[in-house]
Amino acid sequence: MKIKFLKRLFFKYLHNHMITSARKLFALLMLFIISNRISASQNDSILISQLLQRLEDLQIKENGIFPKGAYPSFRMYTPNKSRYKADVNPFFTGLVAFTLQHLMPDLTPSQQLQAKTIIERAKSVYPKFKNQKYPERNTYNFWPTDTVQIYPNGGWLNLFNKPQALADDLDDTVILLLAQNVADSIAIKVHDFMQLYKNGLKKKANNILEKYQGIEAYSTWFGDKMPIELDVCVQANALYFVQYYHLPWSLTDSATLKLITHVIRDKEYISGANHLSPQYVRPSVLLYHFSRLMALKPIPELEILKPSLIAETEKLLSASNLFMDQVLLSTSLLRWGVQPPYLAPHKTKGLATLIEDDAFAFFINNMGSMLPNSIKNGVYKLGALRFSYHCPGYNYLLLLENLVWQQRLFSK
Repeated sequence: MKIKFLKRLFFKYLHNHMITSARKLFALLMLFIISNRISASQNDSILISQLLQRLEDLQIKENGIFPKGAYPSFRMYTPNKSRYKADVNPFFTGLVAFTLQHLMPDLTPSQQLQAKTIIERAKSVYPKFKNQKYPERNTYNFWPTDTVQIYPNGGWLNLFNKPQALADDLDDTVILLLAQNVADSIAIKVHDFMQLYKNGLKKKANNILEKYQGIEAYSTWFGDKMPIELDVCVQANALYFVQYYHLPWSLTDSATLKLITHVIRDKEYISGANHLSPQYVRPSVLLYHFSRLMALKPIPELEILKPSLIAETEKLLSASNLFMDQVLLSTSLLRWGVQPPYLAPHKTKGLATLIEDDAFAFFINNMGSMLPNSIKNGVYKLGALRFSYHCPGYNYLLLLENLVWQQRLFSK
């Protein structure tokens, strides 16, 4: 109906104003582009509903290997690329809920109902990963805390569950607090707690490029026995948390921004992602995190670098042959107000196959990141102490998010 109305409007205008043939051709070309975009937008809305339904189908309905409300995720030890093991964590579930909340205003009423059902069901997952000894801290762990585990279903690795229990971490904490949309009072207390775990306060990072070892930015881990780890994606999520709750910036926030700014300015998110974001690794994922932070609220120091980020993202997108990497890079451009090329999946592969391609890993569990630089480089080359994570549900969410951002840009 919209297309027919536009056609009538255009032809009436052309007839009434006696437009020349050249200008008429241009006008018809514009009509063709707008008509096709409207058709694409309508198809996108249908696909968004289908993706939401897929998300609802994949969410666990009863407690089992995975807790009720969770999205199953699986880890693969890099040297053994033929076997995945179920990994019980809240990370991807929290990201799905957090992202859906952000997309909610752009969904239709029926789609909002689907999203709310998913978000509500996910809430039962989070208590299993909250710090049990100090619940008032409101910090969270990557693995269960009600029954301490490391590498769930990990065989002999589970012999070390209690003595080697993993510390709570900054990344899971801010993601799960955002997913629950906690009260401002909780956010303020957690932000105060975050200041106790920065580089240089109790010990200094020795597993990042030497020029960054003196920057007093946030460390990934809250445990006093854990090494200082600086990860720019984790830090971008921390600053997103600060920005979302309109918290006064601390010296650590400013130092963290300084580190991120230097990494972007020197384009080290491409050449040095392994060292600068050991838990995420892929340049496409780093750009996705930077763009998410920047889209929430402009930060002057990052806005200056936007043209460079856009140019590098476009380069990576044109060279990428992995569909989910293309989705992340496309979403990053959309957040920066740039219309990316249309994502056209390869005709020989179905969309589900492309989305669930386990060659794509949004998150990496990189035990080698805790090692000093002198040892770490050799470990990285061997692929040792590294687990790639695969969560089909989150991949579907990433495509859904991309479609919503396309609609946002078109509506402007």
